[in-house]
Amino acid sequence: MPRRNRPGRRADGGPPERDLGAATGWARAESGADGDWLVRTVPGSQATKFYRCPGCDHEIRPGTPHLVVWPADETGSVADRRHWHRPCWEARARRRPHRRW
Repeated sequence: MPRRNRPGRRADGGPPERDLGAATGWARAESGADGDWLVRTVPGSQATKFYRCPGCDHEIRPGTPHLVVWPADETGSVADRRHWHRPCWEARARRRPHRRW
């Protein structure tokens, strides 16, 4: 039997949560102490360029799965998008982004 790609139900029994759609490149909204963000997962098969993670200042090499993150209030600004390693993004509250001088 083929697999069905249906979004799961929420824990509270409500309708499934939906991604924000093509307008944001299939991003999901996240809120934290540092503000509201749109977060998109980039699978390794679609990661074709080198990026620098602002959390650790190390390269994200082609083929490495990672996240693209930008402020929720500036969804149209490509300049505000940053590529993060997933663990660096999840640890951002404990560790501030590295600044290159």
